[in-house]
Amino acid sequence: MTPSLLRVGHSRSPVVIVDDASGDVDRIVASAAALAPFPVAGGHYPGVRRVLGTGDGAAYDYAAALLDRVAPFIGGAFDVDGFDWIEASFSIVTAAPAALTPVQRAPHFDAIDEGYIAVLHYLTDQPAGTAFYRQRATGIERVDAGNCAAFVAAARDQGAAPAGYITASNAAFEQIGRVEARRDRVVIYQGCLLHSGIIPDDLPLSADPRQGRLTANLFVQAQR
Repeated sequence: MTPSLLRVGHSRSPVVIVDDASGDVDRIVASAAALAPFPVAGGHYPGVRRVLGTGDGAAYDYAAALLDRVAPFIGGAFDVDGFDWIEASFSIVTAAPAALTPVQRAPHFDAIDEGYIAVLHYLTDQPAGTAFYRQRATGIERVDAGNCAAFVAAARDQGAAPAGYITASNAAFEQIGRVEARRDRVVIYQGCLLHSGIIPDDLPLSADPRQGRLTANLFVQAQR
């Protein structure tokens, strides 16, 4: 594994990039395919998602092993002593750009707690990475308990986001950093950062884990 560190925005928030994270992507994809078809995701995720549990054998074991491998990078970058495993899933983007809801067309945050950390594992070669944003009206890059209301109010005032997936700066949001997708690359970041998947217009939107934009999405809660 080869880690590197990207710092985004005025806050210089750390984003950890780990290449060659597993060395065995074919086996991971096969374990995901064995669980297909995935159910439609709840919330605002634009696709299908399979949450992993202890009964999922090889897929669950992979998620546990991945967290063990990246634990030193989480501790070093975010200055934490340990973490609790919150959730892990396989996810595939399947929603057509024209079918997105207004919320799905804008950057989002996972939690307002800076200790809530996302571990995202790219499992295909498709050019569909992850970008980070600043809300122009407020300057917000990281959403917390103190600024969440202002962020939501500004989002409502700006009206509907442009059609399709956000892939670059627009009138409401400035892109402040991006990570290109690469097979077996892991990106680790705080869930309070405004972010969005980079979903090109021509991206295949298959729900098949062997064909679509398959990622593993893990979330942990830092201990300090």
